[in-house]
Amino acid sequence: MSNVTASEGIVVLPNDPDYLGLCAIIIVAIQTICFIIAATLKFDKLNDLVGGSNFVILAWLTFALAQTYHARQILVSICVTVWGLRLSLFLFYRILKTGEDWRFNDLRVNPAKLSVFWILQAIWVFGTGLPVYIVNSPRTNQGSQDLQPLDYVGLAVFVVGFLSEVIADQQKNSFRNNTANKGKPCTAGLWSWSRHPNYFGEITLWWGIFMMCASAFEGWHWASVESPVVISILLLFVSGIPMLEQNAAKRYAEDPSFWEYRRSTSPVIPMPASVYALLPKPMQFLCCCECPCYRAPPDVEKEPITP
Repeated sequence: MSNVTASEGIVVLPNDPDYLGLCAIIIVAIQTICFIIAATLKFDKLNDLVGGSNFVILAWLTFALAQTYHARQILVSICVTVWGLRLSLFLFYRILKTGEDWRFNDLRVNPAKLSVFWILQAIWVFGTGLPVYIVNSPRTNQGSQDLQPLDYVGLAVFVVGFLSEVIADQQKNSFRNNTANKGKPCTAGLWSWSRHPNYFGEITLWWGIFMMCASAFEGWHWASVESPVVISILLLFVSGIPMLEQNAAKRYAEDPSFWEYRRSTSPVIPMPASVYALLPKPMQFLCCCECPCYRAPPDVEKEPITP
């Protein structure tokens, strides 16, 4: 390890001026160690805690190594830290309370399948955090050190997304803790305006982080737009909302109020149910992401209650 000029940061690996190689090595090391622990002890309480913590570790490591300490780097690193610690600790508390994560029922006893989760999580941490690692690089657009209008817009978008996620998680947690709501879908607070307000928040905040980072981007840096794009695709179309919608349809199949809630409530973007229910189906699809992949399995689909 050798010191160079402050604008060039600290060289850790040869031919790795942006620290992307270093980030990849650290992610793989952390994920491998935690996979061994999880597979050996059949322990799934580390899964989400490790995921969010990786972002915090890498944000401040790249920030410290760069030795430039620009306002944008500080702002982005703080935002990632607030998000990562809050989400990791919330999920860790939840798994301690419930005792186990149902998503890992099949993986817990199958090391091969469990390894796929840890590999995918490593890819998620690297790909999603890429804008942050780039903006903390000592080489990133040294001429744009001051905060730009896009930074402030990005910060506002991040705050909206972060608050949406925090409030939604807290409201659902309070709803679940009320024994009177046992066996009922959560429809309180933001959940009365969106079926997945926490995912709306997650998608929104990562677009905000990207916008803050983008003020300093040049050339290939713009490829890191894959971060919010991939997050959006995964949550909207792959492992996020589609899986939860299918599970909810099976769980509440005999509850007429659930089907009414499903019909009249936006899947992602929060809005009053009275407004969403009046939108034509094409508008619900185009503007509110009401995708065909959210439909319930044919064996549990119920006719919605008409108003």
